[in-house]
Amino acid sequence: MDKHAALLSDLVAIDSTNPVLVPGGTGEAEIARYIAEWLEKAGLEVELVETAPGRPNVVGIARGTGGGKSLILNGHMDTVGTGDMPRAHAPTEKDGRLYGRGAYDMKGGLAACMLAAAEARTRGLGGDVILQAVVDEEYASIGTQALAPRFKADGAIVAEFTECKMILAHKGFVWLEVETIGNAAHGSRPDLGVDAIAKMGRVLVELETLQERLQSSNGHPLLGHASVHASLIRGGQELSSYPDSCTLSVERRTLPGETPAQAEDELKEIVRGLERADPMFRADVRRGLDRLPLETPDELPIVSSTRTAGRVVLGQVPQVAGVSFWTDAALLSAAGIPSLLFGPSGAGAHAAEEWVDLESVRACADIYLQVALDFCS
Repeated sequence: MDKHAALLSDLVAIDSTNPVLVPGGTGEAEIARYIAEWLEKAGLEVELVETAPGRPNVVGIARGTGGGKSLILNGHMDTVGTGDMPRAHAPTEKDGRLYGRGAYDMKGGLAACMLAAAEARTRGLGGDVILQAVVDEEYASIGTQALAPRFKADGAIVAEFTECKMILAHKGFVWLEVETIGNAAHGSRPDLGVDAIAKMGRVLVELETLQERLQSSNGHPLLGHASVHASLIRGGQELSSYPDSCTLSVERRTLPGETPAQAEDELKEIVRGLERADPMFRADVRRGLDRLPLETPDELPIVSSTRTAGRVVLGQVPQVAGVSFWTDAALLSAAGIPSLLFGPSGAGAHAAEEWVDLESVRACADIYLQVALDFCS
């Protein structure tokens, strides 16, 4: 087993289930200690930055001699739950693949970052290489959210799985709630009751119309169209009563240039239209968690360095693409750090069978190092 597979196996063997997603989940403390010790042995300056009790981020800096640009290599330590996955934390190598929870999402990329940062320390670069192993990406990204304003850099690579493509854009999201207001009454008194669940039906019809409109509008060249969907609905108390409220949770996936406020206004306009059409219709709209999209210009130095490194290591220029899911790269970008995604190949993120291609992990480690040699010189 080479150093790439050995390090990745160690990471996969440590349960780092996100405790917000899975109550009682182990969290990132144990894997953070392992990574911190590994980086210290490799000669990096190491700091633990706790953003929630018992959930520390690890920052390891391969300090440069001065005068060069600084580079962040970012990867998350947490994983989703294991579900029905057998031997989830018993890493298995077979036919060039390494199996286990987190191998693909995203300990393969994190291992490649660690190896690249360790090697970069020995190369006498002008700029710093900053390794960030972060918590909570699978839920609310409190790890990168805390580190982004604190550790400044000239560019960043987030090592999410990308099948060795350069990802320069991804969608954002906004979580919203609509609550329709009815009037509670006994089921035998339709003269007194106002059915909040039935009123919500009109919102659902308008939401479907909004989705059709978004799909027919001009899309993004890398991301396609924005979208909206109903996620959760709850209301009512018992069969024999008119429900006095009904709450619908909505997710809006946004494109670069769209804002959370715009998404909120779309729902508010639906509510205003229904109120005009029906004097008995009443509803409130509330905005919850939101995250901005990512769009990194192709001409930036971090993109040029990654393109060059890909050509050197892979023998061809990596394909430029976009992805529909959200990542921590958007937080780094919003903090003024030009960011892109580049990571290994594999399959099974969040699935019962998960694996990463080991040759792609090796290639990523080499590419991250080549980026550092070019970018930080």
